[in-house]
Amino acid sequence: MIAVVDDDAGARVATHALLRSYGYAAVPFASAEEFLDQSSLDEVSCVISDVRMPGMSGIELQQQLLTQRRSIPVIFVTAFPDDATKTRAIRAGAYGFLSKPYDSREMVQCLSVALGDRSHAAP
Repeated sequence: MIAVVDDDAGARVATHALLRSYGYAAVPFASAEEFLDQSSLDEVSCVISDVRMPGMSGIELQQQLLTQRRSIPVIFVTAFPDDATKTRAIRAGAYGFLSKPYDSREMVQCLSVALGDRSHAAP
């Protein structure tokens, strides 16, 4: 299961639809807190998260997962890219840091690498 965590409903729906079109099982969440409150964290194989969200940010979500010793790959998307945040995310193990609007092929490629699955790699 791929978790899509984004407070922007349009972006969340678009990412969810993209993933489903490539055959991935995806579940949308409107916030990091909503994602962490769900009971099936062990079933999550990757998180695609917005960086800036009300409440807990995507970067804070990544840190929370690391603190809980959950080795779930994280891919970030943001409308406000900055080098310092990107560097922090990548150093903490993020598999991607994409600017909105992102290229769908780039997203699928990041996801394929994060999952170690070349069968869904974009052409």
